[in-house]
Amino acid sequence: MIYRELGKTGIRVSEVGAGCEGLIEKDAEFIKSFVDAMEKYGVNCIDLFSPEPKLRSGLGQALVGRREKFVLQAHLCTIWKDGQYKRTRDIQEVKTGFEDQLKRLQTDYIDIGMIHYVDSIADWDKVKNGDVMKYALELKEKGVIKHIGLSSHDPKTALAAVNSGLIDVLLFSINPFFDLQPAGKDIDSLLALESYDKHFSNMDKDRQELYETCQRLGVGITVMKAFSGGALLSAERSPAHVALTPVQCIHYALTRPSVSSVMCGAFSVKELEECVAYEDASDVEKDYAEAFSKMPKITWQGSCMYCGHCAPCPVGIDVANVTKFLDLCVPGKDVPETVREHYMALPHRASECIACGACESRCPFQVKIRENMKKAAEVFGS
Repeated sequence: MIYRELGKTGIRVSEVGAGCEGLIEKDAEFIKSFVDAMEKYGVNCIDLFSPEPKLRSGLGQALVGRREKFVLQAHLCTIWKDGQYKRTRDIQEVKTGFEDQLKRLQTDYIDIGMIHYVDSIADWDKVKNGDVMKYALELKEKGVIKHIGLSSHDPKTALAAVNSGLIDVLLFSINPFFDLQPAGKDIDSLLALESYDKHFSNMDKDRQELYETCQRLGVGITVMKAFSGGALLSAERSPAHVALTPVQCIHYALTRPSVSSVMCGAFSVKELEECVAYEDASDVEKDYAEAFSKMPKITWQGSCMYCGHCAPCPVGIDVANVTKFLDLCVPGKDVPETVREHYMALPHRASECIACGACESRCPFQVKIRENMKKAAEVFGS
């Protein structure tokens, strides 16, 4: 298993994480076997959005004696009421729900306290200026929450939260089809087949700005809905009528700026193993670019997808990473120090480009790579 730094938190998380969908309504024996498999394969991060008491208690039992081996991304503002899940902003309900969570998980701290499901600017303003954020900050000050996070499906809302400096981690819905769609209040519309009846070209600018801003500010991203509930794994259900593999979906998410871990919603140990297989997959198996280039009504033409098809460069330039670092720089502004450091750590720089064009002949998306290398050399110097 490969581990990545989660933004500036100092936490190292496995590239393949686990969502808790598959643990809902399962007994303690199943949950223990699932956590056993996580430990075996090095999956150390789990997103715990569900407030279901049985799940929380079962996970707490499974973590006894090995709590320190796992990173818990557990949610505030998600409670169990009248036998079902409920999102709340009522501070007393929030506190009661969080205290119940600690008790059932048999822990005195949460690694990432995720403020749950903020999908509008109005809701973010309410959270930011109200009792919920005050409570989260108090918990962080006491060490009960190590870092504050926020979950969202809306790029504009998430960007406002990231720019506020109040959150350390963002749980965001990322897959290639969501990335085509602009912000909207209805998450279901993002993957409605009729939403893709028209032609789409390149990533939505708000989403691109969000990922790049997270990278610049050191806000780590964990990913939800990488498979969109399995829809992307089925040609019949996919908006492009082309099935992707779990490995391709995971790889796409992990190649977005600032992404550290993909929370895979496995419903069995076998499905978890299929996701963990990502780490042993070949470059060919991870490759999503060829599938993208053949999708009807959808094109990423002219936009670098960081897929690596441009390699190998005859002088050894890591073209995909140079382009990613270039994309992280805002025109007319100083280069972020962290971006410059990552660029300078590359063994070969853009200034070494001999403009042979071999990379462009291999690019499935017709990116003007030679122009990008020239720009990068101007921005970063030699």
